[in-house]
Amino acid sequence: MKKLLQLTICMAATVAIGQSRELPIDTVITTQHNATINGASFSYTAQTGTQPVWDENAKPIASLHYTYYTRNNIKDRTARPLLISFNGGPGSGSVWMHLAYTGPKVLKIDDEGYPIQPYGVSENPYSVLDIADIVYVNPVNTGYSRTIPASGKEVDRDKFFGINADIKYLAEWLNTFVTRKNRWRSPKYIIGESYGGTRVMGLSLALQNQQWMYLNGVIMVSPADYKVIRNSGPVAEAMNLPYYTAAAWHHKALPPALQSKDLLEILPESEAYTIDNLVPALVKGGFLDAAEKEAVADKMAYYSGLNKKDILDHNLSVPTSFFWKSLLKDKSGHTVGRLDSRYLGIDKQLAGTRPDYNSELTSWLHSFTPAINYYLQEELNFKTDVKYNMFGPVHPWNNDDDNTRDDLRQAMAQNPYLNVLVQSGYYDGATTYFNAKYTMWQVDPSGRMKDRFSFKGYRSGHMMYLRREDLKTANGDIRDFIKRTIATGKSAKY
Repeated sequence: MKKLLQLTICMAATVAIGQSRELPIDTVITTQHNATINGASFSYTAQTGTQPVWDENAKPIASLHYTYYTRNNIKDRTARPLLISFNGGPGSGSVWMHLAYTGPKVLKIDDEGYPIQPYGVSENPYSVLDIADIVYVNPVNTGYSRTIPASGKEVDRDKFFGINADIKYLAEWLNTFVTRKNRWRSPKYIIGESYGGTRVMGLSLALQNQQWMYLNGVIMVSPADYKVIRNSGPVAEAMNLPYYTAAAWHHKALPPALQSKDLLEILPESEAYTIDNLVPALVKGGFLDAAEKEAVADKMAYYSGLNKKDILDHNLSVPTSFFWKSLLKDKSGHTVGRLDSRYLGIDKQLAGTRPDYNSELTSWLHSFTPAINYYLQEELNFKTDVKYNMFGPVHPWNNDDDNTRDDLRQAMAQNPYLNVLVQSGYYDGATTYFNAKYTMWQVDPSGRMKDRFSFKGYRSGHMMYLRREDLKTANGDIRDFIKRTIATGKSAKY
């Protein structure tokens, strides 16, 4: 009788959802599934639905769509980790890591991560659902999440669309979610990709100090640290070079002395040159000695595959957009991708300073969009006419008062259990792996917590998990991280 009642409620919710282009602000659809993950076969429950965002007067001002997976037949869920997953943008839905990385189903793609028609999903044998329950959260205006009302002057955009507003309401929403799902005693981990890296750095402290919810781990996937990306200057400009080395190596565009070596042999060289030589040279700016400028340009050409004259014409500070346009200009005429420089594009003309389009993103959008719409509606039974926003209207976005890097440091200092894993693809030209390392190095200037950080790199791009080998390895790295940091029975003290 209980099962029949639950099914009836779910069916009624399904009918209601399908009748208009508005979602109920508080609803859930439950389905049952089976999987074989990491060699273990088991059943699991998927709940996908909406949960309100409350204002200070307990009035719903938005409704967030989420998908929550729990492994069945767990005797003690208090000991089972909960992984809370966000993507970035800002303005991106949770589709990317949901349907391509940690979830029980993944996009149908080839082994290198390129789309295959007809689009759809398949089993993910590497998902971390075997050891952790997972919730994928869509912030306001992403996925099916919307403000209440969906638009108009009544919407207070200052409550949602900025670094600090985003962190504040999401922390409050997670409090409600964890309470409803009875997960307060579970070890908790938050994972954020791209802008989600900024988000989870800030959430680590907001959850502790505003919600009294303490974490065991923060995982940053291809993190976008605005203190690097949105700032110019010698350090930010110099740090692109190791990425140039990686992308050029992939396309066999480096000099033979480098090209003949493995990628992981040459990246330490490029990193050391960047720190020890390129940063000091760029610091000197226009007062750099002419002979030294020539020598630096020679080395940059050596490590980047670019033309020395082009480097000199840019005064040693070569924009990433120029690199994507020019690396293969004289070789094949293709552009290379921004988020994943393994991808190639074709521009209207060879001349120019930036590609006409992002070849990798167009590839991903035309494969992920049909897959997530099919999956939620047909496999998870979430029927709606509401549009799933792969990227939603969240701009202008308030970037003021970004203290998220120090928020993470403070959260770690307050919480001896809290550890950090950083994951990056070497061919990511938007949030480069070396920027991710730099962020990690800068969080704690004292160095007293550096043993609680770990970095993992992969031979792919921004969404490094699209490549089959990296999907397996990266999920394995998360699994190992969770097992290592669960801290069962260990006292939280220094």
